[in-house]
Amino acid sequence: MSNQRIIYKREDGAVMVLVPSPNCLKKYSLEEIADKDVPAGRSYKIIDKAELPDHDFMAAWEIDDAELTDGVGADRTEFLEQR
Repeated sequence: MSNQRIIYKREDGAVMVLVPSPNCLKKYSLEEIADKDVPAGRSYKIIDKAELPDHDFMAAWEIDDAELTDGVGADRTEFLEQR
């Protein structure tokens, strides 16, 4: 299982964490998964799970938009057209 996670912010500012499944990682790269699963137009970052705050503090976690530099979620139809 990968130790990497995909993070992005919802419209209300909450930080969301995507955990790619091992089966999905066999077929797609983290970037492809992020393009598909991060809402269209939302910036994201791929981080190591060790960078995540303790579970007790997840709800209070804030991240600056400038740190979300690894890509932007794509329209789901764009992702499907690439296959």
